[in-house]
Amino acid sequence: MAEQSCLVTNDWICGEYVRSRSQELTDATVQHIGITVVSVLIGLAVALPLALLARRGRRFAGPVLGLTTVLYTVPSLAMFSLLLPLFGLSAALVVTGLVLYSLTILVRNILAGLEAVPQEAKEAARGMGYGPARLLWEVELPLALPAVMAGLRIATVSTVALTTVGSLVGKGGLGNLIEDALPSFFKAQVLTASVLCVLLAVAADLLLLGLQRLLTPWTRISGASGSSGASVAKTDAGPPAVAKVEAG
Repeated sequence: MAEQSCLVTNDWICGEYVRSRSQELTDATVQHIGITVVSVLIGLAVALPLALLARRGRRFAGPVLGLTTVLYTVPSLAMFSLLLPLFGLSAALVVTGLVLYSLTILVRNILAGLEAVPQEAKEAARGMGYGPARLLWEVELPLALPAVMAGLRIATVSTVALTTVGSLVGKGGLGNLIEDALPSFFKAQVLTASVLCVLLAVAADLLLLGLQRLLTPWTRISGASGSSGASVAKTDAGPPAVAKVEAG
């Protein structure tokens, strides 16, 4: 008697499913990546000015941090329902919801990174004639990069997971496959889409970790140095703008 197909027996692990539905899996994965990337980039672009506003003092920090925290507590179904009249059943609806969810993490990490910049580095830059904009872009943001990148990694992994909720409006990438498979309990599709979602999150985190290490080489050098030479290594291998300030 011929062995039955794993699709017929509805096995969890089924190579035949992956082969026969490869295009469907590819399309869902591409959509998932696209929505995630766009959402995180827009979230970062919105979070930076909000963090700069919050840094101006408690009068601004309270409302900004409070609002972003409240947005994160709103259930995804309620969030999408509130946005539905504005965007309809579109990818923009999902992206906007994901952007709002990412602000809590991104704003707080950017703010923490900026506040951790040594005061002496900022004073030295001002003494060399750096204006507020040049001070921000050439001194403060480079020094705040480790905290910013840490927040970006968390926000990206979180967004990869939340993108699946977009299946409520048919724009959930791999979440669409999971939702379609649940009524009939199509095991292979549920497991494959779930595993791909996890792999996307891990790959995104590793990619951003590599980018962080590339953009902040001084943190590796200072971390590898002994405790007695840590401060010297950090100064010598600092960001170009900071090294220039200190050299002056």
